Amino acid sequence: MSANRHGRPRSAERPAPRKGRTIGQRARRLGQRIAQSAPSQRFVAGLMRFLFKWSRHVGRERASRIAGRVARFIAPLAGENRIGRENLAAAFPEKSDEERARILAGAWDSLARVTIEYAFLPDLVEAFDPDRPTGGLIEHVGIEHAFGLRDGGKPGIIFGAHIGNWELTAAIGAKIGLPVTALYRPPANRFVADEMQRLRGAFIGKLVVSGRGAAMQVASALQKGSHIGIVVDQRINDGLRLPFFGRASSSNPIVGIMARLFECPVHGARTIRLPDGRFQLEMTPALEFPRDARGRIDADAANVIVHGIVEGWIREAPEQWLWLHDRWADRKRARRRGRKQGARTR
Repeated sequence: MSANRHGRPRSAERPAPRKGRTIGQRARRLGQRIAQSAPSQRFVAGLMRFLFKWSRHVGRERASRIAGRVARFIAPLAGENRIGRENLAAAFPEKSDEERARILAGAWDSLARVTIEYAFLPDLVEAFDPDRPTGGLIEHVGIEHAFGLRDGGKPGIIFGAHIGNWELTAAIGAKIGLPVTALYRPPANRFVADEMQRLRGAFIGKLVVSGRGAAMQVASALQKGSHIGIVVDQRINDGLRLPFFGRASSSNPIVGIMARLFECPVHGARTIRLPDGRFQLEMTPALEFPRDARGRIDADAANVIVHGIVEGWIREAPEQWLWLHDRWADRKRARRRGRKQGARTR
C-alpha cells in the first residue's frame, strides 16, 4: 500500500462511505437542499404571485377547478401522497382502497383550491352576509355565537382545523368585528411566508408564530381581553398525547391550558366547501368542559373534547382535510428507532 508524504496510507485519507444511505435517500437530501435555497424559494414565491394574477384573470371558480384537476394529476408524484395513503388506511380501515383513494384525491383538490382562493379573499369576505344564513355564496350556522363572543366583553378562544377553507373563517371574523390573534406555523419558504402574511394581514388582528414564546404571547393577548384563533389539528413536538382517530398523537394542548387559566369561552369554527362552489361557515356554542375537585377546568379533558370535535368534522368531510400532514409521525419514529435498536443487537 502506498503512503503519502506524511507516512499515512493513502486509503486512510478517504473517510469510509456512510452506511445505510441509499442513492434515493441521497437524491432526496439533495432535492431538499435545492428546494431550501434562496433562488429556489424566490422562484416558488414568484410562481405563486403569477398564479394569483392568472387566477384573478380567469375567475375564481374556473381557476379553482383547473387547480384542483392539476393537483389530482400530479399528486401521485409527491412524497406526501404516501403519507396521505398511510394516514387514511389507519384512520379508515373499514373503507375500500378505492374509497380512500377518492378521499386522498379530494384532499389534494381542496388544498389546491385553498391556495387559489388566497387571491380572492377580499371578494369572498365581501360576499359574506350575516343576515343571509342560506342561499348566498357563504352560508352560515351559529353566527350568533360569534356576535355573542364579540359583544361579551371577555377574552375568548376559537379553534379550527385545516379543513375546507380555514383562512376564510378568520377573515369573516374580522369582517363582523371579531378579529383574532392567530397562532400559526409559517411555510418553510420565507418568501412565500411573507406573501401569505401580507394577504392575511388585512383580515387578522395579529399573527403569532408557533414555537418558543408563543404560549406567552397568547396568554398576554387573552389577559388584555383579545380573542385567539388556533388551528389544533397539526402535530407538535413534545405536545400532549391525545387520541385522534383511535391513535395517540402528540397534539397541541394550548386550548385546554388557556381555558383553565382564563376561564374564557371556547368555540369551534370551520368553513367547509359545498358542492356548487359555495361555502358554509359553522361556529359551535361555547363548549362545556369537565372540572376538577376545585372547580377548575380540567385542561387535559378539555383538549380531548376539542380534538374529538375536530375528528368529527373530518369524518363528516374527509376529502377536505389535510391528510398530507404527517400527523402521527411520532409513532413512526418510535418504530424506526425500535428497528434500528433491534438491528444493533443482532
